[in-house]
Amino acid sequence: MVGDPNANAVPGPDAAPSESERTWGMLAHLAALAGLVLPLVGNVLGPLLVWAAKKDESAWVGEQAREALNFNVTVALAGIACGLLALIFIGLLLGTALFIAWLVMTLIAAIRASEGVQYRYPISLRLIK
Repeated sequence: MVGDPNANAVPGPDAAPSESERTWGMLAHLAALAGLVLPLVGNVLGPLLVWAAKKDESAWVGEQAREALNFNVTVALAGIACGLLALIFIGLLLGTALFIAWLVMTLIAAIRASEGVQYRYPISLRLIK
């Protein structure tokens, strides 16, 4: 409509994300599964690429990608610590627990993002702001 003041309105922070945004939010979390192919690098690289590509297009997708990136940086640091602790065997047990927790939390985050829910990982260093 000509003269419609709401024609180019940007959704507010409380607006539900669009289908496309929900899909990209879900992909931001699932991109961390690249860590299964490239351990300690892929799980950070996947969310980093989504964040870099989409942070300016959608605040919601940017927030989900940043959350996934922060969580996966935390997991990578914990993985390095587990690798060092493997010398005294406890690292193998902790590494197994870390892997299971990472996989479960990543899948939960992807499901929540696909539902349009703003998800925050329960354990994560907030390094990227």
